Amino acid sequence: MAVFGVLAAALGVVGLVAPDALLTVMGFEPVPDGGRADGDHTLVFLTASSMAALNMGVYYVLASLADWKAFFRWTVPFRLLTCAVFTLAVATGRAPAGFLGVGLWEGAGALVTGAALRYEKRKAADVS
Repeated sequence: MAVFGVLAAALGVVGLVAPDALLTVMGFEPVPDGGRADGDHTLVFLTASSMAALNMGVYYVLASLADWKAFFRWTVPFRLLTCAVFTLAVATGRAPAGFLGVGLWEGAGALVTGAALRYEKRKAADVS
């Protein structure tokens, strides 16, 4: 959880400081300065999502430091949902293929988190 939190926070900072770099990482072609059409709010959306990623990353790190298992459990289904939505966005042509990595990262993180929680639960039951 802490690793995911640090990565989410770091990518949030990248999106705030260097939005074109984040767009490139996600498989989007950055638009050169002055090349955006009137009404193109890509940078506004990117700023909002980057700030959300920064906040979410901090929440994950704090939850990890507090060993807040309930929070960890809550993230599993929602990260799987995020994986499904992002994967469908690529499959339906709404997002470029590079964006699939974001969905797969969420799905893999959810599965690893779920497996770790299950392992810890079984380990605790064996000790009892």
